[in-house]
Amino acid sequence: MSKFQSPDYYSIDSLLSEDELLVRSTVRDFVEENVIPIIEKHNRAGTFPLHLVEQMAELGLFGATLPAKYGCAETNNVAYGLMMQELERGDSGIRSFASVQSGLVMYPIHAFGSEEQKAFWLPRLAKGEKIGCFGLTEPDFGSNPGGMVTRAERAERGFLLNGAKMWITNGTIADVAVVWAKLSGEIKGFLVEKGSKGFSAPEMRGKHSLRASVTSELVFQDCFVPEANILPGSGGLKCPLMCLSQARYGIAWGVLGAAMACYDSALQYSKSRIQFDRPIASFQLTQEKLVHMISEITKGQLLCLQLGRLKDQNKARFSQISMAKRNNVYHALEIARMAREILGANGILDEYPVMRHAANLESVKTYEGTHEMHTLIIGEDITGIPAYN
Repeated sequence: MSKFQSPDYYSIDSLLSEDELLVRSTVRDFVEENVIPIIEKHNRAGTFPLHLVEQMAELGLFGATLPAKYGCAETNNVAYGLMMQELERGDSGIRSFASVQSGLVMYPIHAFGSEEQKAFWLPRLAKGEKIGCFGLTEPDFGSNPGGMVTRAERAERGFLLNGAKMWITNGTIADVAVVWAKLSGEIKGFLVEKGSKGFSAPEMRGKHSLRASVTSELVFQDCFVPEANILPGSGGLKCPLMCLSQARYGIAWGVLGAAMACYDSALQYSKSRIQFDRPIASFQLTQEKLVHMISEITKGQLLCLQLGRLKDQNKARFSQISMAKRNNVYHALEIARMAREILGANGILDEYPVMRHAANLESVKTYEGTHEMHTLIIGEDITGIPAYN
């Protein structure tokens, strides 16, 4: 395959600043040189390329929008989105690692933590010296996080946690887990450190999707959490939902990278694959697929760019983030499937990235809010009527 050609049908690059273009170019080169050559091997083995964490940290990919005084890049949200786009062009698992580290671990520590917690954790997480995970989803409560059964009870000099969390990215390799539990009926955030008595994080095996990512269960059995490890600014379900908005924003951008990779593979293949004495790109049905793909990529790019600009102005609403996540994941998966059709039987081979992206996107469509839940979030916003029950 020829070198990746980034689709830009509406000259969207002209709307980006020099700094934003430089960020994208830097992360794109990193992915080309360090992710794409090894990712199929890790996907086959079901392993996460842990050695990439230090390199990602050196590029400032963790907590990129947070203040520089904590060792973060303090870039804008569009630049952060472009980072996620390029990482997911490599693999959803790589982007998931960065999304969790940034939006679901560093963000809540910065938003709800004490200054002592910020000063200790954020620089270490930014450097990749520490890895974090986010514990909200439970075995019986995914789309309804308010129904969580994990409980915290006051104990001498701290708290005892009991319960379990499920589908936790980075859980087994994490040094700290941002865990949400009910304390006297109110949802609070706790920093549970690796090695805490009563805490275990077994890795979940047997996945057909996100294979180059660590997915875990978190189990708490009278797990002691010191008083200093509660997030003092947390309180209520709105806090973890604010974290989810950060992650969903990164996903909306990230899946564009997967869609671009699939489109580029299909376009190049269709020009070189000869059937009936002509390239299959010359057939109307193939062109219809390619046109649909580039159209949806272009719409997704514009959706994300405006959302990023709104976010930089502190004007982005969570329902707008839901729209971008819902739309872009849906069409990225559709594009991956169309690309597989264009590649025919070759589309299932890991010589091409298409089937891996398609399998990964099946998970991305579900996590951080299902397609259906985002539909209801937007539906409530435009009608004023909740339809969850």
